[in-house]
Amino acid sequence: MNDHGHQHHGQHAHRDPDQGDRHAAVAPAPSGTVYVCPMHPEVRQDHPGTCWKCGMALEPELPSLEEGKDPELADFERRFWWTLPLTVAGVLLAMFGHSMGLMGSRTQTWIELALGAPVVLWAGAPFFRRGWASVVNRSPNMWTLIALGTGAAFVYSVVATVAPGVFPASFVSMGRVSVYFEAASAIISLTLLGQVLELRARSGASAAIKALLGLAPKTARRIAADGTEADVPLAHVHEGDLLRVRPGEKVPVDGVVVEGRSAVDEAMVTGEPMPVSKEPGDKLIGATVNTSGALVMRAERVGSATVLSQIVQMVAQAQRSKAPMQRMADVVAGYFVVGVVLAALATFFAWDFLGPEPSWVYGLINAVAVLIIACPCALGLATPMSVMVATGEGARRGVLFKDASAIENMRKVDVLIVDKTGTLTEGKPAFRKAVAAPGFTGDEVLRLAASLDQGSEHPLAHSIVAAAKAQGLPLAKAETFESASGIGVTGSVEGRSLGLGNTALMDKNGVDVSALASEADALRGTGASVMYLSVDGRFAGLLAVADPVKATTPEAIARLRGQGIRMVMATGDGLATAKSVAQALGIDEVHGEVKPQDKLELARRFKSQGLVVAMAGDGINDAPALAGADVGIAMGAGTDVAMESAQVTLVKGDLRAIADARDLSEASVRNMRQNLVFAFLYNALGIPLAAGVLYPWTGWLLSPMLAALAMSLSSVSVVGNALRLKRWRA
Repeated sequence: MNDHGHQHHGQHAHRDPDQGDRHAAVAPAPSGTVYVCPMHPEVRQDHPGTCWKCGMALEPELPSLEEGKDPELADFERRFWWTLPLTVAGVLLAMFGHSMGLMGSRTQTWIELALGAPVVLWAGAPFFRRGWASVVNRSPNMWTLIALGTGAAFVYSVVATVAPGVFPASFVSMGRVSVYFEAASAIISLTLLGQVLELRARSGASAAIKALLGLAPKTARRIAADGTEADVPLAHVHEGDLLRVRPGEKVPVDGVVVEGRSAVDEAMVTGEPMPVSKEPGDKLIGATVNTSGALVMRAERVGSATVLSQIVQMVAQAQRSKAPMQRMADVVAGYFVVGVVLAALATFFAWDFLGPEPSWVYGLINAVAVLIIACPCALGLATPMSVMVATGEGARRGVLFKDASAIENMRKVDVLIVDKTGTLTEGKPAFRKAVAAPGFTGDEVLRLAASLDQGSEHPLAHSIVAAAKAQGLPLAKAETFESASGIGVTGSVEGRSLGLGNTALMDKNGVDVSALASEADALRGTGASVMYLSVDGRFAGLLAVADPVKATTPEAIARLRGQGIRMVMATGDGLATAKSVAQALGIDEVHGEVKPQDKLELARRFKSQGLVVAMAGDGINDAPALAGADVGIAMGAGTDVAMESAQVTLVKGDLRAIADARDLSEASVRNMRQNLVFAFLYNALGIPLAAGVLYPWTGWLLSPMLAALAMSLSSVSVVGNALRLKRWRA
């Protein structure tokens, strides 16, 4: 279809013909809700409706706890239960009415019409509207087939009831022209049942998001400027507000502790099993639980900016993205319906010319069975359902996939490039010592470095500033400040030009640091990071900061290597420090003092060798490589820039989650393949059987009613198989 066609349909095909029926007695969605198709996430609009491509009901992009029952589910249940007695009565009458001799053939035919018409015309109305929309939009789908099949059977039966004389004598059986009201009714009822089961199962896929939404508290205790306190709705909390969090209460929003000490249980957001101690200056995450002491906090991020809200948004975005594997299914589904209609026509004419009498009747019934049993819906749902469940399960375990392609690609990773600070290590370095060059003192080196570093977000900088403040050194404000591309920072303090960074920065500025070479080497040998300070182009001294390796890192690296992944460390730190940490962890390949563009080049080099590359990091300097790798993995405790650049975010910042993500990727892709194989096999076997291919040898024919049941169960089976991922364990 050309672009104009897409644009035209995008504008006009979002009307929902079922909307009037469906939305009675259902709570309206929150204003601003965006509705998307579960199979075609590119179909979006600001009101409920059906997808112009596949006919499925659009769902809110982000589920809410307040939303009532799924309106489509409520509508289909009502239609199913109200007309089920009519369907049952019609089927029983068709099967036993003539043999029991309770009424004449003509009378029975009219009663069957009276029983079948409400089922087909009212209960089946949504199917016919969607089938017609698929024709208008030149997007044939499952509803095209159902509308054609049941419509053909019903119209034929009405004509046979009202004007039986137009049919040849060969159509007459047991004193009347055969009618198939019971088949059309049963197909509608079974399709409704299948949709009810499928919608109920699909609602389980959004359970992960609803569970995350349910973590947030409804109110916060705000401290006013005059010291009075009051509980206010969470929506009324603003940045900068002071909030009290009492023992046992949830932290309302993201912020920082300004008063008090306590232990906070962050398991529900980060997966960290042990409560984390908090004191003034420490960060708090909204929806975590304060376990012991009372805290006063300052709100820093509220509403959609909180960590919890961002997790929910990321999971929702990933659930609506398309897996690369789905492209094949989409291409196949595009030709599938046309092929099925052609197969039904071929069945009709083959039976007419080759089948036993009444051949036209056999042809009609088998053609209807072909139309009904074919299920493009199972094919279309095969990968989206797996993606929805996998992203939800990943979120429960602190692994956030940005999109479906990240889930597919994670299992293919050959090389993992890891940053050191904040990735392999705690990212909370402790200041060791300052060593002055001739003409300077240790306190002066620390004071000047801390003054400059006040503008830096790097964890090493934080430790230097904290050490200077702890020693009571008076810090000056930096007049200028500039980050020097991952090799350090430069600026001016008290009118003097300062440079603070690794040897690459010193070399760039022409500063000789050889005077303290032996001290630097000794410190690096213990795993400390060494930074050099220059003042007005003159070497002033060095500062050593030690960042301990995370307790979970050795286990994580052992698991990753066990999965066959090649581990590579790339850090802006000095090579000696990097090698010391790498040796302790068993990482053989180390690149030290690398700039952001060097990390990106490293990723590109591995990719040029045909390897699938993942990059794990947490800082702004990692962002280019995170974006350039096949799979970028950001630490959740890192910067927003890093998380925006990555395809996977580890909420807790624990490298073991990378191994979990790879295992989940394997399980998810296996699940997608199972669904696709099932959908293909089902149609490959079901359509010939419905066409009567086995009839000459076995006498087997497939009733349209059984075809409808099989079609409904095929979609339910695909959804059910996807939901098995909920039981996945790393």
